[in-house]
Amino acid sequence: MQNKINVGLIGAGTVGSGTYKVLKENSLEIYRKTKKEITVFALAEKDLKRAKEVVDDKTKILKDAFDLIKDKNIHIVVELIGGTGVAKDLVEAAIKNNKHVVTANKALIALHGDELVNLANKHNVILAYEAAVAGGIPIIKSLREGLASNKVKWIVGILNGTTNYILTEMKENNLTFDVALKQAQELGFAEADPTFDIEGIDAAHKITILASIAFGIPLNFNSVYVEGISEINQKDIIYAEELGYRIKLLAITKFHNNSIELRVHPTLIPEKRLVANVNGSMNAVLIQSNMVGPTLYYGAGAGSEPTASAVVTDIIDIARSIDLQKMPHIPILGFIDEEIKDKKILVIEEIACEFYLRLTMTNQSGVLAKITQIFASNSISIDAMVQKEIHDNDAIADIIVITSGVVEDKMNKIISKIEAMSENKDKVIKIRVEQLNN
Repeated sequence: MQNKINVGLIGAGTVGSGTYKVLKENSLEIYRKTKKEITVFALAEKDLKRAKEVVDDKTKILKDAFDLIKDKNIHIVVELIGGTGVAKDLVEAAIKNNKHVVTANKALIALHGDELVNLANKHNVILAYEAAVAGGIPIIKSLREGLASNKVKWIVGILNGTTNYILTEMKENNLTFDVALKQAQELGFAEADPTFDIEGIDAAHKITILASIAFGIPLNFNSVYVEGISEINQKDIIYAEELGYRIKLLAITKFHNNSIELRVHPTLIPEKRLVANVNGSMNAVLIQSNMVGPTLYYGAGAGSEPTASAVVTDIIDIARSIDLQKMPHIPILGFIDEEIKDKKILVIEEIACEFYLRLTMTNQSGVLAKITQIFASNSISIDAMVQKEIHDNDAIADIIVITSGVVEDKMNKIISKIEAMSENKDKVIKIRVEQLNN
C-alpha cells in the first residue's frame, strides 16, 4: 500500500496557491479520509518570487514544468495554468509519463477532452477535472456518480459568475451593462478582456462537458450555440420583471430521442424558480432526471479556495484509488468508452421554445390588431402582450409579447414580417424563455 502521495503543482496563481493552502491547512482532515500523506512535492512556476511566496522551503520549485513531469517521485500532476496550448502539451506529457492528472481547465477539456481521455485510458491513469465546471460545486461528481442510476432529461446552469454579477447589478441597482461590467472589473469578477465571459464562451465550455457526461456523447464545443449578454438592455430587465421573470445567462442542454440541444444565451426564467434567484457571482445547476426529478446545485463558481477545494477533492479521489490494480474505476466521462456515441446536435433554428419580444412601434390605433393577426396567421399563441409608452416620445411605444412555444426558424420569419410593418421603428428584440417546469 502506498501511504505517501506526491503532488506536482503547475502554476502558482489564484487556484494554484489555493490548492497548496487547502492541502496544507486541511492535511489532517485529508489524512483521516485517505490514510495517506498528500503533499506538494514540487511546484513549477516561471515567476520564482511568486512561487516562494506560495510554498514553504520543503517544496521543490522548478521553472520548467516539463522537468516536474519527468520527476519519478511525483504521482499526481495538477495543471492550473489554463489555455489550450502549453497546457495541452503538459497534460499529454504527464499522461505519457504515467502520471495521474488533475486540471481545472474547462477549455482544454471542452476542446481536447476526447483525445486526452483516450490517452489516459491507454496509459491506465486518471484524468480528473471537477474544478473545470462551476468551481467549488461538486457538479461533475454529482452527475457522474450521484445520478448514475438516472437518465438525465435536461440540464440548465448559471455557469459564469461574471455575467451573473452583471445581470444582478443591472436588475437590483438599475445599472447599464457598461457600468455593471466596469464595476465587475474593478471588483476582480471580470478580466480586463471580458470577452470569454460576457459573450458566453466560458459557459459554453462548461455545458459541453456536462452534456457529454449526462448523455454519453463526445465533447461537442464547436456545436454549441452561443449568445452573450452584451446586447441586454436595462429596459428588458425591467419589463421582464414586471411580467414575473428574471433574465439570466443560461447554459442549456436537453435530450430528445436521438438529438441534443446544446446552447448558451440570455433567458427569461419565472421569478418563482429557485435558479432565477441565484444572484451576484454565484453559480447554480439544475438537473432534471427521470427517477429523482429535479435536483439543484448551488455555490461559488470561482475563486481561489472554492476552486481549489474541487481540485483537492480530485486529488483525494486519486489517492484513494491509487492502490487499485486497474484505473480509472469510474469512467472519465461517466459512460464506458464504447458507449460514448455521437448524436445529432440541433442547430438553434431547429429548437422550439417560448419567446419574449420587444417591438418598437408607432403609437397609433390598429397596430396591436396587426401584430396579433401576424401571430394568428402563423398559428402562434400569445401568452402575454403589454404596451409600454415611451414618455419622452408619446408617438412611439414599446410592445412586449410573450409567445407560446415555437420553432426558432418560424419565429425568425414572423419577426421579419413585424419588422417590415410601416409602423415598426426599430429592430425587434428577441430573448428566449424557459419555464423549467418539467
